[in-house]
Amino acid sequence: MPLDRREFLKYSALAVAATSGMPGFLARAATQAAGSGSLKTLVVIQLTGGNDGLNTLIPYSNGAYYAARPNIAIPKKDVLTLTPDLGMHPALKPLMGLWDAGQLTWMENVGYPNPNRSHFASMAIWHTADPTQAQAEGWIGRIAEKIGDPFCASNLGSMTPQALRAADFSLPSIDGVDNFQLKLPAGLDAPFGTMLNASRTGEAAYLQRATRQMIANTQKVQQNVSKYRAGAKYPEGKFAAQLQDAARLIAAGTGQRVLYVTLGNFDTHAGQRAEQDDLLGQLASGLAAFSADLEAQGLADRVLLMGFSEFGRRVAENASAGTDHGKGSVMFALGRGVKGGIHGDSPDLENLSEGDIRYKQDFRGVYAEALTRWLGLDARSILGGDFKGPGWVA
Repeated sequence: MPLDRREFLKYSALAVAATSGMPGFLARAATQAAGSGSLKTLVVIQLTGGNDGLNTLIPYSNGAYYAARPNIAIPKKDVLTLTPDLGMHPALKPLMGLWDAGQLTWMENVGYPNPNRSHFASMAIWHTADPTQAQAEGWIGRIAEKIGDPFCASNLGSMTPQALRAADFSLPSIDGVDNFQLKLPAGLDAPFGTMLNASRTGEAAYLQRATRQMIANTQKVQQNVSKYRAGAKYPEGKFAAQLQDAARLIAAGTGQRVLYVTLGNFDTHAGQRAEQDDLLGQLASGLAAFSADLEAQGLADRVLLMGFSEFGRRVAENASAGTDHGKGSVMFALGRGVKGGIHGDSPDLENLSEGDIRYKQDFRGVYAEALTRWLGLDARSILGGDFKGPGWVA
């Protein structure tokens, strides 16, 4: 039985909803011009919970560090030495090859004015790039608004972070690349096929053509993704799987400028060594595999990765062999496009702010360099001001 206009629109809406915003993304991805393969991508890694920077990039020559942390400090013999004063947590050993190649950089004492120790408030500040908390839109959402494309950035995961919130549209979250395609509810295949073959006029004809194009583009992008062959063995776990999905999207030529990945559970109030050691191991093994994969795919020149956490931890350990919420911390970045090394001075552990590291580098300066020097965008219009970076982008 022929479908009437109302039924047609209903089934079309279901199809569009099932793609979670795919039509525009697929249309662009399926028609990528030959020259667009040179577009650069920024991958943002969020370490949720407040990663302890002092046990990540360790001031192993500083006696005040060991005095403040008699139980959880990383022993000097275990530190991965980077400079005469600083070294990495031993769980980060998979990243040493990148360090030696000049493709890993650390940024010290990063934070923002009037630090907030609340997870919710501080994360919102990092997401909006607004310490006054007046902004609702995320800094990556504003990138999409400037470009005019809601599919130029995506979150790898099920929950879209505030960083990807935009005023005029929603940026997609991709919970598994294999599932990011047209899927009709059970029982709708036959009526949907009938709908596509029926004669239409006016707006119904327009929607019919758009739906057909959406299906064709879905198939083309999935074909491109299916051609991906991993250039490295990824470890088990959700974080590594999301990084591999990022590599698959980049290799498939989807043209996305920013991809967002999250690793959680860094709120180490008790038993920090066991918990953070494991998390940093997941981080390092996943990033090492991702970097090796990009190299094998011939994509390493096009991808830069930048990581942050909403705040650091207190300098002194607490009575539960953990650390409480702090202020300034470290950021990291890796890829061929970084200026490898350590940017900024080591934290002064004898000149603290209420027991916390004093920030010296505004995180918006780090963002600004990624925006201007890597993505080629106007940082001022996105961040709402001029911010000096540490010089981490080559």
